Amino acid sequence: MGALTGKTAIVTGASAPRGIGRAIALRLARDGADVVVADMDGMVEIAGAQVSRSDFRNRIVEDINKGQGRAISVNLDVTQQTDVAACIARTVSAFGRIDILVNNAGSLAGSDNFLSTRPEDWETSFRVNLLGPMMMAQAVIPKMRQIGGGRIINIGSTGSLGAEPGFGAYTAMKHGLVGLSKTLAAEFGVDGILCNTVCPGFIATDMHAAANQRLATERGISLDAVKTERYANVALRDAGLPEDVANAVAYLAGPQANYVTGINLPVTGGVPTGI
Repeated sequence: MGALTGKTAIVTGASAPRGIGRAIALRLARDGADVVVADMDGMVEIAGAQVSRSDFRNRIVEDINKGQGRAISVNLDVTQQTDVAACIARTVSAFGRIDILVNNAGSLAGSDNFLSTRPEDWETSFRVNLLGPMMMAQAVIPKMRQIGGGRIINIGSTGSLGAEPGFGAYTAMKHGLVGLSKTLAAEFGVDGILCNTVCPGFIATDMHAAANQRLATERGISLDAVKTERYANVALRDAGLPEDVANAVAYLAGPQANYVTGINLPVTGGVPTGI
């Protein structure tokens, strides 16, 4: 039996081939949890190709079920309250309970020079990066109270701890996400509900790889040169893996973190804001 046997986890934003959400879903399932793999339908561009989000969610579910775990795929736009309610209802119908919520869905909307960003970019960032996690938390907390507790794990960023030029909207919302986590920890600890924020740095996802390649092309330099420059402030001088973030989530979701709440846990390889 794994550390999370008998628990049920919802992981949002889980439809990317080399994404943090996928790694989290697989790790929690390996630890014994029943997993709801949740993300919105539609297409997403990965390495220049269009990939169906729902097809990829289904592949994650198949991988978990083949490994003797239990998982379901749910269409979820975290900015839509009807989708949030439907996700909660589907989870309870399938597995009977909700023990763990991982708010991983995010958006880089508004990633531009501050003076160039539009109010609508900030609104999109707010709805995905902060309002969505808030609505998910509001929806799961009553279910967690019914079973005597639970874990809410918000996926922040180094942008939750510091700032860099060109990411104003994202940084502001990820700082807000830390405030949400601390509020939930303070308000619902009495109910046995723990809430923490995991703050990844450079992680070798498809999105990160595409960003590196774009920078190399725009500047006419090699991919290795881009990586050397970007990772210069990382103590380990390299990007982490999605599994590194999943390991941190598994710790906070498991029994070894029974007395841990309200913290920011950097998974950054040692950047200045996270050491």
